[in-house]
Amino acid sequence: MVEPAKNTICLWCDRGAEEAARFYAETFPDSFVGAVHRAPGDNPSCKEGDVKRAFDAMMTMRKINVATIEAAICG
Repeated sequence: MVEPAKNTICLWCDRGAEEAARFYAETFPDSFVGAVHRAPGDNPSCKEGDVKRAFDAMMTMRKINVATIEAAICG
């Protein structure tokens, strides 16, 4: 028996990402939206420089590490 491919897809959008993810999950069999992570800029408690630090931390990663990005936001 051949195992189905297991892929994790990440969508990055300015607007409508969650709606797009749900559309794709409904379109492809055996797909689902496992998590929704919002960018730091979507957080009204962000302070000046928080988003830049988070972006700089993320750009050094080969695989996104949410905990490291959150730590960068905290300074």
